[in-house]
Amino acid sequence: MDSPHGAAVRAEGLGLEGPRGWAFRDVTFDAGPGSLIAVEGPSGSGRTCLLLALTGRMRPTEGEASTGGLALPRRAAAVRGVAALGPVPGVSELDPAFTVAEHLRERVLLQRRYGGSVRALLRSPRERAAAARARIDAALDAAGLDPATLPKAERTAVRDLERLEALRLSVALALIGRPRLLAVDDADLKLSDAERAGAWELLRSVAGAGTTVLAVCSEAPEDAVTVRTGTARTDTASGTTTDAEGPAKAEQSVTTTHEEGTADAFAETGRA
Repeated sequence: MDSPHGAAVRAEGLGLEGPRGWAFRDVTFDAGPGSLIAVEGPSGSGRTCLLLALTGRMRPTEGEASTGGLALPRRAAAVRGVAALGPVPGVSELDPAFTVAEHLRERVLLQRRYGGSVRALLRSPRERAAAARARIDAALDAAGLDPATLPKAERTAVRDLERLEALRLSVALALIGRPRLLAVDDADLKLSDAERAGAWELLRSVAGAGTTVLAVCSEAPEDAVTVRTGTARTDTASGTTTDAEGPAKAEQSVTTTHEEGTADAFAETGRA
């Protein structure tokens, strides 16, 4: 599958504050095009908010960041045009009642309507159908998903997919738009050791083909650019906030978060 040049992702002192605390704060890292970036931390530590901020879906409140050379939050709309979401609970989830074919067909239609060129719209119906099939096949190949191996091939409902198969489908759907950045939430959630290895092999392959990958996880692989987030606790007696396990240190970041702040930021910042 032809891949665009991946998007470099940078952050300097990046933070996002909700009404009751920080979702994340003091995030600093620098990852080049085609990198595999792992946002590692426990659930509720601001991982998803950071992912959404770096893909132009949430507005940070302090610091600086850029994706593909586009400054955030000023160029958030442009960032959304080059950064595609894989699975993100509550934002870009698969419909369990839809079949694989229905998801693929819907994504191609959306891509044609909102991301297609005028020249593509002038093609004949037969040419458009052939181009759509070619794009679907290329995305499925890049995601390592062969519909022929599924119980009912492309007629298989999402509810009948294994967790890793569903991840591959979500990645394929995102790759149909040929993004420069692919963002995946909970990349290793509820996976066996073998499935987790398969998931990272998939994301590593996408990055190796030129598309930058930003993946939220509980445990990052050694070869990733790792940004670690950590939860903080509130001392109700003094009203102060301290780290639950000391400052959360990363290869290229120091991040302190508040779980309630994460929830508030997610609710109030909005989604695109």
